Amino acid sequence: MAASPTFVRACGLSELDEDTPKRVELDGTPVSVVRTEGEVFAIHDICSHANVSLSEGEVEDCQIECWLHGSSFDLRTGKPSGLPATRPVPVYPVKIEGDVVFVSLTQES
Repeated sequence: MAASPTFVRACGLSELDEDTPKRVELDGTPVSVVRTEGEVFAIHDICSHANVSLSEGEVEDCQIECWLHGSSFDLRTGKPSGLPATRPVPVYPVKIEGDVVFVSLTQES
């Protein structure tokens, strides 16, 4: 039987503006937390194509765009939807309790 994921506090829900990524560091791992389309997502904050922060990019249609070269990643799967990125970035499980967003560094994909 697999161990259940361990969730750690990432931020307050009220700290998240719609479609504005928030960078947090959880156990030394950079994570971008995004509130969009009524949901909250957590995705690894470093682009798989270039070593830059995805949280500095824009969010639209459940995609986060890397500001440097324009690759977009699906917030649900981490898969790139455009070149130059060809490798996905990890996404992480999220749970919300009251006004607190928790993230597990156990990768969903």
